[in-house]
Amino acid sequence: MTLNLNLKFAAKQQDFFATLNQRVNAYFKTNNIDRTGNSEMVIKTIFMFTLYFSPYVLLLSGLFTSAWVLVGLCIVMGFGKAGIGLSVMHDANHGAYSNKPWVNTLLGFSLNMIGGTAFNWRIQHNVLHHTYTNVHDVDEDISPRGVLRMAPGSKWIPMHKYQHLYAWFFYGLMTFVWIVIKDYYRLTKYQNEGLVKKQKASIAMEWVVLIITKVVYLSYTFVVPMLLGFSFWQVFVGFLIMHYVAGFILAVIFQPAHVIEGTEYPMPDGEGNLENSWAIHQLHTTTNFGHKEKLFSWYVGGLNYQVEHHLFPNICHVHYREIAKIVEQTTQEFGLPYKSKETFFEAVAAHARQLKMLGEKPKEVVKPVLSVA
Repeated sequence: MTLNLNLKFAAKQQDFFATLNQRVNAYFKTNNIDRTGNSEMVIKTIFMFTLYFSPYVLLLSGLFTSAWVLVGLCIVMGFGKAGIGLSVMHDANHGAYSNKPWVNTLLGFSLNMIGGTAFNWRIQHNVLHHTYTNVHDVDEDISPRGVLRMAPGSKWIPMHKYQHLYAWFFYGLMTFVWIVIKDYYRLTKYQNEGLVKKQKASIAMEWVVLIITKVVYLSYTFVVPMLLGFSFWQVFVGFLIMHYVAGFILAVIFQPAHVIEGTEYPMPDGEGNLENSWAIHQLHTTTNFGHKEKLFSWYVGGLNYQVEHHLFPNICHVHYREIAKIVEQTTQEFGLPYKSKETFFEAVAAHARQLKMLGEKPKEVVKPVLSVA
């Protein structure tokens, strides 16, 4: 089955994005700044890789035998793993890290190095999520997930009434599920839906890359520690702790941007037409948070500036703080929404309320019965 990606955005209100794009381009030209990364990105990249690999080396060194110290090192690795995902591979796979394509390709593969698959991620994130944000059955970030209901169009089951309480546990399993199941499922799914062909990629080559990188990843995370004397269960528990920390961090950063109180879930009409232009669609479905929290913003790769990221995914996140001023001013001039929460915790609380709302049983629409006299 081929996924229907023939949805059409409205042609109206194109003047908003034309104006915004002109102003953002003028900002970079006037200040003689490149739209991609800079020295801050290099420093951040070194920091995140160090945060991930230093605990790994210490774990294998045999210098520490205390279970609590070993668990602590696995937790730090989890922060490093999430940091690479948020601040390095994300920009690279958007082509925003560098103006040199080979650098973006190389650092984009850092996702494979930490267990994921860059090719799958680019389809799921760049193609489906960024184009059709919050559109049910197209944007996989809100697609039906069984125990979690992320959109009004998803099927409701009784356990969803409690998802605002238990969702946080499942968030921690996100990257673990990617490694064990989801990457294989997704590549098969994307092939069947014709998305691999649309990317002009060789499915055979993508399977080779996926399998080789999984083998390499599992070799250094599982095989090497076991060869150095750790038992299978010790390695498995450490592996799970690392993934749980990384998965939870990634989920609580990405989910409040779109599954949050006040967001919208646009649906196409019978002919596949969406109500707004692509740029305005992003404004209705995306929320910022924590703009004043500079250290937090640094660690999460500027992804608390989700509005700016969705409008300009090919601009490196180190520039979001400055262009956010331009975006907000332009939305005000055009009378368009600019959704933002003051703090990260406010966004998380609003996400929890949205989960609770989505967990309520949908009201049944009672069709009128026509009586025949």
